[in-house]
Amino acid sequence: MHSVVPLKVHYYGTPVVLISSTNRDGTTNLAPMSSAWWLGQDAMLGLAASSRTTHNLLRTGEAVLNLASSDLVQHVDRLALLTGSPELSPHKRQTGYRYEPRKFEAAGLTPAPSDLIAPDRVAECPIQLECRVSGHYEIGHERTYAHAIHVHVLRAHVADAVRLPGTDYVDPQAWDPLIMKFCDFFGGGQPLVPSRLAAGWEMPGRVQAAAADLTPPR
Repeated sequence: MHSVVPLKVHYYGTPVVLISSTNRDGTTNLAPMSSAWWLGQDAMLGLAASSRTTHNLLRTGEAVLNLASSDLVQHVDRLALLTGSPELSPHKRQTGYRYEPRKFEAAGLTPAPSDLIAPDRVAECPIQLECRVSGHYEIGHERTYAHAIHVHVLRAHVADAVRLPGTDYVDPQAWDPLIMKFCDFFGGGQPLVPSRLAAGWEMPGRVQAAAADLTPPR
């Protein structure tokens, strides 16, 4: 049996990515997102039009996609209600965001210099992709509320622990990505801690917030 359901968001489960981008003052901004998909050496990122990360990517044309493993869930969740923008929108104030320019320190993560671009990588992430922006497309009917940003992978850094020995391939059994399904974290097919961003929300609010704040980075 199937029912016709007016779903407010289509967010069925994708890997969590910590996006590193460069702020105007040269520091690295770090933000979680999970609206990303890959094809060959390219990726598409779905980001909110108003986010600091979106502005940084469109201005500099550079980003690092740091793929988080499931054991980093607590570190990722510490970033949930932080923003790199000092001016908070009414919605973000109501949700409980606070301005935090030192994202790495707040999350308990370690910056590592990139080889080809300016933003730092996240040392703890098993897979780190240095990328260049190839194009972007506005999303929205009456107004632009998001961008689909096309990036090309320039260089991939892969931890030996998730590589198939003696090859240039990732071992799918060793690689356990942190997954976001709607507003909850999963790893190894099992539920992990709920996102702080979703805590205390009623279901309609959670779904709307997933579309507005969880999918894009900040």
